[in-house]
Amino acid sequence: MGEFKINDKVDITDVVCPTTFVKAKIALEELDDGEILEIRLNDGEPVQNVPRSIKEEGHKVLKLSENGDGTYNLIVQKVGE
Repeated sequence: MGEFKINDKVDITDVVCPTTFVKAKIALEELDDGEILEIRLNDGEPVQNVPRSIKEEGHKVLKLSENGDGTYNLIVQKVGE
C-alpha cells in the first residue's frame, strides 16, 4: 500500500452503474491535479466500466488490486485539463 500517497478514498460498492462512475468522478473533481484517489468498487460491471471511463476522462489508472471479497481497489491519479 505504501507505494502511492492516497489523497482521498471513495467507496462505490453500494451503488450500481452508471452511478458508480458518477460518484467516482465527483470524488476526482474535488482533488487537485496530480492527487491520488482510491476507489473501492465491486467485481463485474463496475470493475470493467469505471477504469475505462476514468481513462476516457483523461485521468491515469495507476493500479487495480483485488481484495479477495468480490471488491477491488482502483488507484487513480487526477490529470488536469
